Amino acid sequence: MKNGFVFEKEVGYDNLIVSKSLAFAIRIVKFYKISLRRTKEFDPILKQLLRSGTSIGANISEAQSAISKKDFVNKMQIALKESRETEYWIKLLNETEIINKKEYLSLYSDCEELSKLLTSILKSSKYNIENS
Repeated sequence: MKNGFVFEKEVGYDNLIVSKSLAFAIRIVKFYKISLRRTKEFDPILKQLLRSGTSIGANISEAQSAISKKDFVNKMQIALKESRETEYWIKLLNETEIINKKEYLSLYSDCEELSKLLTSILKSSKYNIENS
């Protein structure tokens, strides 16, 4: 981390949050395509999942080019909000039996991991801002 920012090559490989959020977005897109074939009547809910699930990585990527520390934190906070919204849609799809338990556990676990990573990044970034 330099000046409170997380840079993509910081740990010797692509930034973990960037790569995990992209992988999650790809899973969400593929899940949407498969689910749409099975249950067209639930398209509005699935579209919400598609929007929020892909928005996580988009905001994280945008944060990588932040113009200030506060801008970085703002983009990462938006990504966290999108992650929490995605968790909600995954829970709803599970509780209404639109997806099976295996799909639920896999998607929710990955999304929850992103939320935890984002929370950790935000805590350290805010600390760095306050103490710089």
